[in-house]
Amino acid sequence: MKLFIDTANIEEIEKANSYGVLDGVTTNPTLLSKEGAEPLSQLKKICSIVKGPVSAEVTSLEAKGMVKEAGELSEISSNIVIKVPSTVEGLKATKELSDAGIKTNLTLCFSPSQALLVAKAGAAYVSPFVGRLDDVSTDGMQLIEDIRLIYDNYNIATQIIAASVRHPIHFLESARMGADVATVPFSVIEKLMNHPLTDIGIRRFLDDWAKLKTGLEKK
Repeated sequence: MKLFIDTANIEEIEKANSYGVLDGVTTNPTLLSKEGAEPLSQLKKICSIVKGPVSAEVTSLEAKGMVKEAGELSEISSNIVIKVPSTVEGLKATKELSDAGIKTNLTLCFSPSQALLVAKAGAAYVSPFVGRLDDVSTDGMQLIEDIRLIYDNYNIATQIIAASVRHPIHFLESARMGADVATVPFSVIEKLMNHPLTDIGIRRFLDDWAKLKTGLEKK
């Protein structure tokens, strides 16, 4: 499973990229607004750090406007992927962009039906929001499982991005369900390698090593 970081913060992206496990970045208008920088300039910086896909979201609600914005965003870098909402207008835009060779990431997906239709329209990626479903007492991971089953039934190439990941369990379950990608906040990425038994083991090894050195010095 590929690992994307869900942020527009340059420091977080650079840190995650230094770990050697980062495959791409997803952004959205909210994440970009938090950085307080000019969005296109910020996206250009991100693309200079990460060689993999970088999702940049349109803000238009109509297909014509989405396609226009997509053209502008695509000029930033060759690894830009256009984030489009999972709506009827988004479907129209996705078809047009797909025909033009522009990759899309259909965001805010909350049902298997949406996932199937966006795939038929030519989406390169679909982003089911598991955390937001959990927030309304619905099993978000079931959506990943359902989409995976449907895509496998028909050999659909659209990649599933598990989005709105809130904690390491979401990440683990996404891998179990067969998601192609999990896009994760930096705070969750940091937790993925943490385990109390690892920390205890390291402390014991170091304590034993210190005792050995002390013993040898006394001889």
